[in-house]
Amino acid sequence: MTDATGRRRPGRLGVGVVGAGRVGAVLGSALRATGHAVVGASGISEASRERIETLLPGIPVLEVEEVVRRSELVLLAVPDDALPGLVSGLAEVGAWQGGQIVVHTSGRYGAGVLDPARAQGAIPLAIHPAMTFSGTSLDLSRLVGTTFAVTAPGPVQPIGQALVVELGGEPVIVEEEARGLYHAALAHGANHLVVLVAQAAQALEAAGIEQPGRVLAPLLSAALDGATRSADAGEGAGPGAISALTGPVSRGDVGTVAAHLEVLRALAVTSAQETAPRVAATDVPASYRELSRGATSRALAAGRIDARQAQELLDVLEEGH
Repeated sequence: MTDATGRRRPGRLGVGVVGAGRVGAVLGSALRATGHAVVGASGISEASRERIETLLPGIPVLEVEEVVRRSELVLLAVPDDALPGLVSGLAEVGAWQGGQIVVHTSGRYGAGVLDPARAQGAIPLAIHPAMTFSGTSLDLSRLVGTTFAVTAPGPVQPIGQALVVELGGEPVIVEEEARGLYHAALAHGANHLVVLVAQAAQALEAAGIEQPGRVLAPLLSAALDGATRSADAGEGAGPGAISALTGPVSRGDVGTVAAHLEVLRALAVTSAQETAPRVAATDVPASYRELSRGATSRALAAGRIDARQAQELLDVLEEGH
């Protein structure tokens, strides 16, 4: 990258984006905005090519090997299952270069998956943003303040941290052996929250609510804000997020839980009998039962309910009750 005098700006890199999906195109655009030069991007699908055109205008669409050849920093934003084969395949053809920074965005993997590139002299970094992406320019502002998990060999961790700071994020170090647990926690929280909202919305629709999202938004936003604040405040021996729990389990209200299960079972039966259900609600009672069990055990441990109340709740939550 050069300045107005034609001289190269210090610290600026030629960035190649391999995989212009929702994450890759956005991060490439964000790096470009900080002054790095995006020298090429790869994208197979029509959606990826459209993202390149929208978020990285003027950037050439190239084959993967050519993107890597041109780049000082390679951003690998491909599906988790494709990452090991991609890295090793590029190593087999000698594509990696000494001193080249190779960054992947997979939450599942640490830096070890980049060992084939590291063996050829590349600098391996695993950087994962704890954020969901839409693949649009709206994501760029959402990067500010987002936590990024950085996993890398100790000597090069500062490089990963510096990249995250450039993007406006907040870096946290996640050790290689903890990467799987870290990613499982995020997926369990974010992905299953979406499933939970879908189930709750379906039940509200069946209850005659035309705009279930509008009803759920303030309730769930307040619950999420309270739980995440409590999670940080409850470090150590404190109850953590469960201190924000409200509702029948937190009160030991067995009768209400039993009534909930009855109407949810009826919803499941009704939806399964429909000639063309959009999505049958047969999973809803089981989800309610399992999450209520978890709420019961955590509420008991936090002193929100006593042992008698917990046992009564667990009895009514038994399958077939």
